[in-house]
Amino acid sequence: METVAQLPKYNLNEEEEKKLILREYRSLLKVIKSKLKPGDKKLVRTAFEMAADAHKTMRRKSGEPYILHPLAVAKICAEEIGLGVRSTICSLLHDTVEDTDITLDDIKREFGEEITRIVDGLTKIANVIDVNASQQAENFKKILLTLTDDPRVILIKLSDRLHNMRTLDSMKREKQLKISSETVYIYAPLAHRMGLYTIKTEMEDLAMKYMEPETYKEIARKLAETRKERTKYINEFIKPIREKLEKANLPAEIYGRPKSIHSIWNKMKKKGVEFEEVYDLFAIRAILDSPTEKEKEDCWKVYSMITDEYNPSPERLRDWLSNPKANGYEALHTTVMGPQGKWVEVQIRTRRMNEIAEKGLAAHWKYKEGTTDESRFDKWFQQIREVITNQEADTIDFLQDFKTSFLAEEIYVYTPKGDVKMLPVGSTALDFAFAIHSAIGVKTIGAKVNHKLVPISHKLHSGDQVEIITSNKQKASEDWLSFVVTSKAKGRIRDALKEEKRKVADEGKYTVQRKLEGMGAHMSQHNLDEIVQWYKLGSNLDLFYQVAVKNIDLKELKEFKVTGDRIEAPKPVKLHNEKHEFLPHQVTGKKDAELVIFGESSDRIVYNLANCCKPIPGDDVFGFVTTGKGLTIHRTNCPNAAKLLANYGHRVVKTKWAKNKEISFLTGIKIIGMDDVGVVNKITNLISGELKINIAALTIEANEGLFKGNIRLYVHDKEELDVLVQSLLKLPGIESVERYDMEDIPT
Repeated sequence: METVAQLPKYNLNEEEEKKLILREYRSLLKVIKSKLKPGDKKLVRTAFEMAADAHKTMRRKSGEPYILHPLAVAKICAEEIGLGVRSTICSLLHDTVEDTDITLDDIKREFGEEITRIVDGLTKIANVIDVNASQQAENFKKILLTLTDDPRVILIKLSDRLHNMRTLDSMKREKQLKISSETVYIYAPLAHRMGLYTIKTEMEDLAMKYMEPETYKEIARKLAETRKERTKYINEFIKPIREKLEKANLPAEIYGRPKSIHSIWNKMKKKGVEFEEVYDLFAIRAILDSPTEKEKEDCWKVYSMITDEYNPSPERLRDWLSNPKANGYEALHTTVMGPQGKWVEVQIRTRRMNEIAEKGLAAHWKYKEGTTDESRFDKWFQQIREVITNQEADTIDFLQDFKTSFLAEEIYVYTPKGDVKMLPVGSTALDFAFAIHSAIGVKTIGAKVNHKLVPISHKLHSGDQVEIITSNKQKASEDWLSFVVTSKAKGRIRDALKEEKRKVADEGKYTVQRKLEGMGAHMSQHNLDEIVQWYKLGSNLDLFYQVAVKNIDLKELKEFKVTGDRIEAPKPVKLHNEKHEFLPHQVTGKKDAELVIFGESSDRIVYNLANCCKPIPGDDVFGFVTTGKGLTIHRTNCPNAAKLLANYGHRVVKTKWAKNKEISFLTGIKIIGMDDVGVVNKITNLISGELKINIAALTIEANEGLFKGNIRLYVHDKEELDVLVQSLLKLPGIESVERYDMEDIPT
């Protein structure tokens, strides 16, 4: 693995450290000064001294005193999120119970019940309940349980994660990858859902810095190079709008804001374009000083001024004034054709809306005080509470379901009576049915969407009106799990299937009992365990069910030994060449096969190359211990990397390539260009003739003057592939050449 450049070595002496800690503490006090009530300053001081004393012997990986971390987290909470004094105290204490001798009772004695409850929510689980689950996943689940009672827990946790990301340079490469993956997989979407867009953006950019360092550096460099040109264009765009605002006497701030490196990279991937072809490298933001009662009216006035000056794209209008997002976000977004024929995104909102957009949940509660309205935030928490309370799935499934259900963007769907239901993007008619009531969901046979009959798997869109059609004869099906996306639907379907399985399994139970009695044995737990293990099943219920549906006929039981009323399964014959996870690498036909090295050891190890990303020597990779398959090698920018590293960090093995040119690796590229006579000949001559690279398969399709080609080929390493890509791009008429990142390379 490549190493990300590290920070200069920490080298402060004891006296300098004391001054630094005191300086950071005073800086924190300055931030919260306006929020301090009588007695608060003393409580903050007590929390700081308690934390400083508890962490006095501890150091961070960078070498600096540990207390600087809780101080930094507290400052992020207060300054960047806008939380108050209680949250500041909790931030200072957030690691004390986990890492030091301080107990929850000590905190309760000093600070009371409220602060103790939040610190408890922030304290990580010491013992993992499920050995097969990631500790991070377990920890996250516990935080969510607390979140439903006090959302400050998650806001402090996000601050903690942001500071860890900001100081990730001092960590080892494999640790950087794991923490970055967790961040991009869970914490950044969660920050987004809580309305903390600035924090979400910074988390994504920092994660990309470590997961895809080369791409990150390249986009950052190009953004820096085009800054002057961008600034000039923004000023040209803004000038007539500002004049209109002044003329209409509408006080407003209008400015250009660059898009994040991560969002630019996403656009490049999504649209298959180069940096130079991404049009919206920035967004224009207009922030109005409007009284609450005139907010909507003024936003639409500004929209009218902008679209009078520049032509809008009708399909790119986003009205979050009439229908705010679940996290409270309100704004008008439009995309207009600016000077020089360039599309420009414009965001229109008021000061209040902007504060909610920047500081999310914390600002939402500030503005909510004094009202009795149940907000969409409150409804969202209620949904989370319901799912967590009722869920029985293992931790990893829960995490995936939670991510899909609650961290995705939402759509608004209407019942026949006009009631609105919020669902995640991608929800189906069946998700909607379960959102109304579990009993309706399991009986659903179809739906009418906008008065048109559709199947239960039909994907819904914002604004759809949905009527559910049910039947008492309908039963839940295993297939349903493949298209529902909400946690509630998945949980209820699994429950219904379990119940149905139990009914069927009762028949199988009777069959197993008769079979054992016929052998002269009882249906004891020992005997059932022997049979379950023999058939490689998960439980007695699975055994009974498989027997009932005739997938197992129990013929093999005649090979079992019966002693008294106990049975014993025949011993399997062990083969000498049986594959284990870490055996010497078996090579047939070729010597000196490419090796993967773990840690500092150079032992040869059995490994597989992941089909999802097809790594080749030279790629930045990690090893992943797969159940039943030994070790699988993935690229760090693999489509599945974030999920694997975030959920199963304990299975990740530090990995790098050994130098070897004796073996070739299969990879794939796709080529797009102008269709011309002899284009295939030029491509194959370059690959096979000039570069001596072996082509495994080639398909070319031409349509309306353009051709698209998929080529599978064998290369020795990434360097050879990079040379090939650059050489192909130099051929006349070739528009783009990309490596495949798909599950399977096209044939």
